[in-house]
Amino acid sequence: MSQAEPLVRFSGVQKTYDGEQLVVRDLNLDIQRGEFLSLLGPSGSGKTTTLMMLAGFESPTAGDILLDGRQITGTPPHKRNFGMVFQNYALFPHLTVGQNVAYPLTVRKVPKDEQARRVAKALDMVRLGGMADRLPARLSGGQQQRVALARALVFEPQLVLMDEPLGALDKQLREHMQIELKELHRQLGVTFVYVTHDQGEALTMSDRVAVFNEGVIQQLAPVEDLYEAPSNRFVAGFVGDSTVLKGSLQGGDALQLADGQRLQGLNVNGVSNGAAVEACVRPERIVLHLGSAAPVPNSLAATVARVIYYGDHLRLLCSLGDGQAEATVKLPLTRADSNPHPQAGEAVRLEFPAAATRLYAV
Repeated sequence: MSQAEPLVRFSGVQKTYDGEQLVVRDLNLDIQRGEFLSLLGPSGSGKTTTLMMLAGFESPTAGDILLDGRQITGTPPHKRNFGMVFQNYALFPHLTVGQNVAYPLTVRKVPKDEQARRVAKALDMVRLGGMADRLPARLSGGQQQRVALARALVFEPQLVLMDEPLGALDKQLREHMQIELKELHRQLGVTFVYVTHDQGEALTMSDRVAVFNEGVIQQLAPVEDLYEAPSNRFVAGFVGDSTVLKGSLQGGDALQLADGQRLQGLNVNGVSNGAAVEACVRPERIVLHLGSAAPVPNSLAATVARVIYYGDHLRLLCSLGDGQAEATVKLPLTRADSNPHPQAGEAVRLEFPAAATRLYAV
């Protein structure tokens, strides 16, 4: 996969609907062949508009969209050879499953015998073999979503675009479909571009994630980098849980709290001394020390406010006092775990490892 020759390139793309407010601002994004790229962000962040411009349903106000190095900004959707999967499935209720899946082939005037072969292959691919004669109304939500996916894959597109395709499914089925989609992507090697506001979904399925906010990509990175090394305060807050501490930067790489205590960390955005910063630490990175007597480097005294049982782990909500928000600490549990666990009201010390304490400009 050559980094110099992406399958899709957005270059200086902007989009406005009213001529004043930019929904997408100066978007520069390369999509590599065969990758699973998720566009992640809150409502109104520009991620769906970006997908719709790629699909051809919206036109950029400025900039270029290139496919294999060729300009496609003026190419209509049906000539882009992209598969589309929507949240509402968009199946024809009066057509059978087989006819729904065959529809893109019918439009492309593929011969009937070839249509039958490809439809059977696509339905097998999504584990719906033998259901070609059923009507969509007779299928569960998960099965309908599989039909929509088969229809998007049946004409062997260069690119499959998905707009919140699992949003209407219940939690358990959604998680099951995430694994299936990722496995299908691995088998086919087709490029997937996937829009979601669900950070867990993006982390589970993607090779890379582009985090959008206010029409701008805040960070584009592989999932592990995105979680472990958020590039700014927005990404740190939007992707995964964090304990947030407020203060000012001192000594180049330390958070100074209002009461004068300091915690060493990583100055991510090159903030100047004295500037207001927020430290973000993942709950599983905070080290809990029972009792409060022994001094521990880079730690704060705290009181356990609540203990919440999650089955595979405990979450402790700890009060730090001094106007700080509660610190969340995640403790893994095993069946053989005989260690004493802190109770509500107990005094503890929370250690914030410097390498996991990321300091951001606010």
